Amino acid sequence: MPRLAIAFALTAVIVVAQAIGSVITGSLALLTDTAHAVADASGLLVALIAAVIVRRPASSARTWGFARIEVIAALAQSTLLVVVGTYAAIEGIRRLSSPPEVPSTELLVFGIIGLVANVVGLLVLAGGRGSSLSLRAAFLEVLGDALGSVGVIVAAIVIATTGFQRADALAGLFIAALIVPRALRLLRETFRILMEYTPSGVDLDEVRRHVLELDHVLEVHDLHASMIGSGLPILSAHVVVRDECFDCGHAPQILTDIRACVAGHFPVSFEHSTIQLETRSVREAEHSSLLHG
Repeated sequence: MPRLAIAFALTAVIVVAQAIGSVITGSLALLTDTAHAVADASGLLVALIAAVIVRRPASSARTWGFARIEVIAALAQSTLLVVVGTYAAIEGIRRLSSPPEVPSTELLVFGIIGLVANVVGLLVLAGGRGSSLSLRAAFLEVLGDALGSVGVIVAAIVIATTGFQRADALAGLFIAALIVPRALRLLRETFRILMEYTPSGVDLDEVRRHVLELDHVLEVHDLHASMIGSGLPILSAHVVVRDECFDCGHAPQILTDIRACVAGHFPVSFEHSTIQLETRSVREAEHSSLLHG
């Protein structure tokens, strides 16, 4: 959380400085970078709020607490970045045909200010970017904004040395090219979690095959795996075992074997798993009720 707070403060400074610069210079590259910085700042603010809310404990009404709030925050960030990138691409193409005159000196100054602040923000976020989707999204946003500032600086140098005014529009398009692909990747990842897709690296057919290889296991059905939030994968399954396993007290050992099997064969650690053991008669009764329900 302190990393997010510092990064948000730095990005807010960038927004103010670049907004002033875009008004003074009329630069598309700086305007696009400012819009990107606004997306960064709002995303970091949402991530900061989410980091506070996600700490709240679970309850009987919210059994997972607020674990998914960071996923929703990342979804909002990525959507905003797609909108900003699309606008920059459209405006950049328009300005290629009729480029306005942009003062190179002012553009260079504001580009350097943005780059310095972004580099500091990257250093702050670098250590924690792998711990959650929110921090990863924040790091990617600040990285893209830093590269955008580089584009602004290059455009300013080109305009100053050659007078090629279209460099500003090209820099704006460059920033758009940085924003959209990574935003779409993040959007896809958050969508997968919200739609409860199987976690990456887990093949449920393989899970079923390994469990069926265990002694006394007859069938595996209603097998599901998904992600509640970052680092919180869950697994549930109904496992049919021989009737005598309940009579002789062997069922608890089978449950232990199933958990060990899942933990040993797959890269994802399912800290929350629900395994229901049942006899064939229970399975047949359940299947019959579904058919006649």
